[in-house]
Amino acid sequence: MWAVIGLGNYGTGYSKTRHNLGFMVLDAIAASLDIDLQEKRDYIIGKGSISGHDVLLVEPLTFMNNSGLVVRDAIRRFNILSENLIVIHDDLDMNTGKLKIKKNGSSGGHRGIESIIQNIGTKEFIRIKIGIGREIGISPEDYVLKKFRREEVPVIKDSIKQAVAAVITIISEGTAKAMNKFNT
Repeated sequence: MWAVIGLGNYGTGYSKTRHNLGFMVLDAIAASLDIDLQEKRDYIIGKGSISGHDVLLVEPLTFMNNSGLVVRDAIRRFNILSENLIVIHDDLDMNTGKLKIKKNGSSGGHRGIESIIQNIGTKEFIRIKIGIGREIGISPEDYVLKKFRREEVPVIKDSIKQAVAAVITIISEGTAKAMNKFNT
């Protein structure tokens, strides 16, 4: 079984913000594969399949900095191996809309990823990072909670479609093939 985790912050006030890009991608995956997402205590979850592989979709509802608690519980509960864990998140250090698949490594300062690493005890999992850029004069903490500017929306919509395709490629054809196809 695979687990695909979309990172974000729960609540309508956060729904279209830069930090919720992981949730946006997960919602798009669920819609494209007709997977029903249901809210549980600490997460939103759905089960389906991609190319014959069982897939668990999870949106932690613990806020970004505590995402690892939900991820740890989900992978234990559903017996998910870390190499079958895909985490989708925003990245301040990449241009808006740029997508990059990474197989392991540090958190890069992303507190949601840091929480996952600390809680599952390994850096060995797949990440799909989507750039949100930076804005000079605004703290990163404030910037990630801003909505996308009108001119960025088409770019973000395209990157969400690309991220959905990347998840499907990772699961159906392997991470190396997906990296060759989507890392530009």
